[in-house]
Amino acid sequence: MRSDANIAGPMTDPVPGPRTESTGEDVSRETPPPMDDTPIGRAAQLAVETLGRAGAGLPRPEQTRIIVVANQKGGVGKTTTTVNLAASLALHGSRVLVIDLDPQGNASTALGIDHHAEVPSIYDVLVDSRPLAEIVQPVTEVEGLFCAPATIDLAGAEIELVSLVARESRLQRAIQSYEQPLDYIFIDCPPSLGLLTVNALVAGQEVLIPIQCEYYALEGLGQLLRNVDLVRGHLNPTLHVSTILLTMYDGRTRLASQVAEEVRNHFGDEVLRTSIPRSVRISEAPSYGQTVLTYDPGSSGALSYLEAAREIALRGVRVSYDATHAHIGAQSDPNMVEGIQ
Repeated sequence: MRSDANIAGPMTDPVPGPRTESTGEDVSRETPPPMDDTPIGRAAQLAVETLGRAGAGLPRPEQTRIIVVANQKGGVGKTTTTVNLAASLALHGSRVLVIDLDPQGNASTALGIDHHAEVPSIYDVLVDSRPLAEIVQPVTEVEGLFCAPATIDLAGAEIELVSLVARESRLQRAIQSYEQPLDYIFIDCPPSLGLLTVNALVAGQEVLIPIQCEYYALEGLGQLLRNVDLVRGHLNPTLHVSTILLTMYDGRTRLASQVAEEVRNHFGDEVLRTSIPRSVRISEAPSYGQTVLTYDPGSSGALSYLEAAREIALRGVRVSYDATHAHIGAQSDPNMVEGIQ
């Protein structure tokens, strides 16, 4: 696992002074070349500059923004997007909570949060009405970032919720009762449209949809947008699709460019200008219990998520959502989904 010491250590310059010529046994003590002249040195310098830029801060929302990250198609980068956007905003000075609503618990793993079966989790909140504050854990790697973990117990919650009173709004009530100040809440949904995802949609204000720039990218998206419409019409009138993020973008392929163009043409301003590249570093980070922001701050993946987070934060300040803007789902053409399949 990488550590701050590994980044900061090589960059500590010795006391300035003239370079001395050494011979024989003193050759190994010769003053090394500047770190900027080596790949590791350049990467370390870029990492420090990246984190320094992140810490500069962004405008914080007047009210907590609750963002549901959803797409019932698996493997599109929902969890990766959730944890890295949350970490990016926390690094910018915001207080951010990630609610892991996926029984696989991948968001909890990526944030380094213990989530074995005995750990108090979001299951206890949904099924047993346990206060959210009792299960939230701080993320040690990133100040201001918190996580409500998921355990395997959540796999049975879909069935257990069916018989409970107000089964669709249990997460909403838990969030409303949470008294700690937060700027953002990200809800990582499972790859399905069951009761867990419905709970997220009822609790949220905005929907963020990651779309991978690959074949069948928009498969099933029409159904998700229809579900957003249904929830808005019957359970949560403030819900709207605010953000679409292109993930796994590979500029070397023609297909990625075609998918990106198709998505931008159809959804317009909802699509972030920043797209997330296909990156080995992004894929590696969760296995170390980290986000890419702490695993490799200078990587293209980290820089992309920082920029995407900046876009999201600035949009929240300058955009006043009205009813017309909120009806992206109602305007969606299901036939378009077949366009790039």
